[in-house]
Amino acid sequence: MLMRQTPPWFDVAVSVELPLADPLRLAHQIRQDMWRAVQTVRGFSPVIRVEPCEAGLRVTAGGRVAGRVPGNLEPKIAAVLEDEAKRSRWLRHAAPRKASLS
Repeated sequence: MLMRQTPPWFDVAVSVELPLADPLRLAHQIRQDMWRAVQTVRGFSPVIRVEPCEAGLRVTAGGRVAGRVPGNLEPKIAAVLEDEAKRSRWLRHAAPRKASLS
């Protein structure tokens, strides 16, 4: 899990399945793009959970909100996770590293 505050919890969450990649690198990329999309939400603290699944990785993105959860927050997060250009960039950045044979 990648979060700023502990304990982590989700007042709002959206999940997606992605191919296998480096979980920590993937979480950082997703958190960065999610934060850009919802940084105007007061009291929002992002949380990214990455778990193995049959398809590769299940990513749950969301977080806690101090106060009332805005009605447009979940669709904004879903839009980030569903953006094909962002997904491609995340997966390129988080591609498993190959060991050098030297």
